[in-house]
Amino acid sequence: MLKIPSVAGKRLIDAKKFLEDQGFEVIIQDSVYSDTIPPLNVIKQFPEADALVKVNRTVYLTVNRSVPPEITMPNLVGMSFRNAEMVIRQFNLRLGDTSFKPDFAKNSVLNQLVNGRDIDPGSKLRMGTEVSLILGSGLANIDMGVPDLFGLTYAEAKVMIEANGLGFGATPTESDVRDTLNAFIYRQSPERHNEEGKVNRIRSGQMIDIWLKVDKPVRDTTAKANE
Repeated sequence: MLKIPSVAGKRLIDAKKFLEDQGFEVIIQDSVYSDTIPPLNVIKQFPEADALVKVNRTVYLTVNRSVPPEITMPNLVGMSFRNAEMVIRQFNLRLGDTSFKPDFAKNSVLNQLVNGRDIDPGSKLRMGTEVSLILGSGLANIDMGVPDLFGLTYAEAKVMIEANGLGFGATPTESDVRDTLNAFIYRQSPERHNEEGKVNRIRSGQMIDIWLKVDKPVRDTTAKANE
């Protein structure tokens, strides 16, 4: 009878030679993946270490894969941080950095990112990939004047409102608009001014609806303006 030596944690090439030198046959039974164990290291063995077996007994090994398997990126947007964290673990991903930006949905996932870029649900990722989250911080207590977006292109307005922690809501476009980024804003809600000519107020995290058209609009100079 021979006692099975322990090879768990050894490199596969070393474990195989060690077992064969002692008269055992070796078969790789399975491979799994763990990002905490070096590639091609032995994770499990059967029979287990110190078991007494007959000469020429086969030892079955489970090794760590050298390449992580692919998984499908889940959709975390709209989830609470706690739920998103659970899903990340369930999909064998890792939670990266979390950051915040003003939004009424406090602690809700607004964006999911890999390597600093938005990652779409359904994208293929390697198991163990780090996913960062942007969460809503709630509405700010300090309000500001509604920005005047009239006559700006979508791209120009986007830079302005994001710098103020705002976002676009509904974005109706006229039927002939083909290039949204370069289309012009001819209407917004809330508007810059109210009926009394005073500047409307808005808080970071809130949305502005805009309407787009191909041609740059001309402001009605006869309308009352009160900046």
